[in-house]
Amino acid sequence: MYEQISHSLLNSILDDLKPEIRRQDLRHFYTRLGANFYAIHSLFYTLYGHRDDFKLQMLHLVETMAKGYIDRSPELERLDMQREQDHNWFLSQKWVGMALYSNGFADNLKDLASKTSYFQELGINMVHIMPILKCPEGKSDGGYAISDFRQIDDHVGDLEDVRLIAEDFRKRDILLVLDVVLNHTSDEHEWAKKAIKGDRRFQDYYYIYEGREVPDMFEQSMPQVFPETDPGNFTWNPEMQKWVMTVFHSYQWDLNYSNPKVFIEMLDIIMFWANQGVDVLRLDAVAFLWKKIGTSCQNERKAHLILQLMKDCCQVSAPGVLFIAEAIVAPVEVIKYFGEDAIAAKECEIAYNATLMALLWDGVATKNTKLLSQGIKSLPNKLERATWLNYVRCHDDIGFGFDDNDIRLAGYEPHSHRRFLIDYFSGKFDGSARGLEFMHNEATGDGRICGSLASLVGMESALQSEDKDLIAAAIDRILLLHGIILSFGGIPLIYNGDAIGVLNDYSFYDDPSKCNDNRWVHRPKIDWEKAELRKKQGTEQYAIFTAMKKMISIRKEISAFADFNNRELLQLDNEHLLGFIRFDHQRPSEKVLVVANFDANPQYLDLSAISNKGFNVYSRFIDLYTGKKPSQHDERIVLRGYQFCWLTET
Repeated sequence: MYEQISHSLLNSILDDLKPEIRRQDLRHFYTRLGANFYAIHSLFYTLYGHRDDFKLQMLHLVETMAKGYIDRSPELERLDMQREQDHNWFLSQKWVGMALYSNGFADNLKDLASKTSYFQELGINMVHIMPILKCPEGKSDGGYAISDFRQIDDHVGDLEDVRLIAEDFRKRDILLVLDVVLNHTSDEHEWAKKAIKGDRRFQDYYYIYEGREVPDMFEQSMPQVFPETDPGNFTWNPEMQKWVMTVFHSYQWDLNYSNPKVFIEMLDIIMFWANQGVDVLRLDAVAFLWKKIGTSCQNERKAHLILQLMKDCCQVSAPGVLFIAEAIVAPVEVIKYFGEDAIAAKECEIAYNATLMALLWDGVATKNTKLLSQGIKSLPNKLERATWLNYVRCHDDIGFGFDDNDIRLAGYEPHSHRRFLIDYFSGKFDGSARGLEFMHNEATGDGRICGSLASLVGMESALQSEDKDLIAAAIDRILLLHGIILSFGGIPLIYNGDAIGVLNDYSFYDDPSKCNDNRWVHRPKIDWEKAELRKKQGTEQYAIFTAMKKMISIRKEISAFADFNNRELLQLDNEHLLGFIRFDHQRPSEKVLVVANFDANPQYLDLSAISNKGFNVYSRFIDLYTGKKPSQHDERIVLRGYQFCWLTET
């Protein structure tokens, strides 16, 4: 869009660019900058137009984008252009992800590079390597307290290792995903160190106050993230004799995005990692980016403007790079992180579907789908050119942040139902689930759950009892949950170890730096000798891995599993069953009926429930997963306990 004021400013900025920038071949950069500049200028002005140095900061912003473009390799530039021409490329059903710690999946980055064949064996073609940047020893928050945004942690490798992995992944058509922690730095970051020494420029990078007046005003409306270990949202720094905003841990200082220098610094960091060959950047803690007194300081309007501006700038310099929004918030809020456009994502192309994850665990505990179905029905529609990350487990705890109204509509009382879930998964009922309660809040009774997938679905207890039926049931539950995320619509994300049934790792209790954070129970180091059992028939590892490999392979061949808002939830009379239809968005007559039984007992699907959905109740179905016809009689399909089916008509 041409707008005289902004483009007059752009012409002035281009005249003032540094000579080393103006000498470069910037054809594609200028084309994209011209197309995006009105939006970039408007957003930057909304955020920072009141400042006297606005034009100077605008110049620095354009120079940062130009530098990011210049530093992009010819290979990455070709990839940008290829993805621009196929802008729906990431909505394909062919993508299946895995999240892992480099020193949990392997010893380090070099060792990880030697195990890339494992991803291809399973069918994984998108790999999220959890935080690998430099952090202080013992104060890392699992890698999210960054002391240098451009240096790799010595324990896992160096920058050259990342470049080699990125290059190898591109050859194998595997997407590389890395984190950028946008909300905060470590208190040992160079910026924080300079602030501590009294440098006012860098004190302005954070929220720093001499007295308690402003912090106390913030505290009146801000919730606490870690009430047990880090109560409150401010920490006293004795060297500065000032209070610093620390929403997460006391050693994580929140960045102040009301300062344009902070935005430009973080954009430069985003471009740095894009130019190392990263395909997808996971933007951590995006809900917290803008702080405003009198609010929860989450999901603020200007946090969204920050992300929109980052996306517009990145589309100028590296349009092939995608953003993931790490926003574990209510569905009505998380959907906003795709952006406000009618079709295309204006903020992040991908967002975590934390609500589906939590709802799936509710189905496991209750053995019914009342809340699961109600929660999916209430999930807002995403944009056409955006997608979910669907997952069963991740590196973090499980929070049961369902909408209270959905809980009531499912027939439960919100507080008591959440307490039931916490008690169930911490083993206080039949003892089958082996989870640990995380961040119990005495005042509210709230809490979350930690534990590996296999331990939470009963594998750990079943193996200890040597009960073959219980082991088989645990395996079925693992496959049931993955059968849903692989067919739901979006990119399925499998967590490190879940494809081979890795159990809880209690060794964290012996590590002083980890023993106070029981999330480490589900952050295990893979035993590769034991992982070899995935190749030995008769083992639990073989049963899980072989089944998941087959599921992934089938998914990639089913165009109805691509993500184009092509899912219809079914309202079934049987409360133990979840059912939805996936259809090819180009050929709607090509459909897949997904049905899952969350109960241990056989359940019936009455085909009359789908008679008006384009299916012929008298036809015979075939299950794409097993390749067999399901048990079917009297216009009903029978599903055994914990069975899922991907059904098409023969």
